[in-house]
Amino acid sequence: MGRRNRSDIEMSSSPPTTETYEVDLSRGEQWVVHDVVARRVDDAIDDEDVPPAWALEVVETIESDGKTFTREQVNRTYEIVTAYIETPETPASEVDTGESVLEQFEGALPQLANE
Repeated sequence: MGRRNRSDIEMSSSPPTTETYEVDLSRGEQWVVHDVVARRVDDAIDDEDVPPAWALEVVETIESDGKTFTREQVNRTYEIVTAYIETPETPASEVDTGESVLEQFEGALPQLANE
């Protein structure tokens, strides 16, 4: 049996996978995430800009009742939900639901609670 060269090993190695997290959001939590992230997509389109890929993926995940998010999706969604619930115009019921979303994300990615 012949020796394998480095390129043979590299070709047969599987590519690194993106780390994902399971976040089980209630229907209300999904609605808040979808609303906030879809606004980010709409704002980009209104500004004649390309919506961020992570945002499109989050909307797609929510619309398909998915629960799997990448680290980037969790981090960025956490940031914009935080900004949303800190806005004085946000209805109290959505603030409560948004806080619940943040708790779900913190449970999936504990270092978020410390940031």
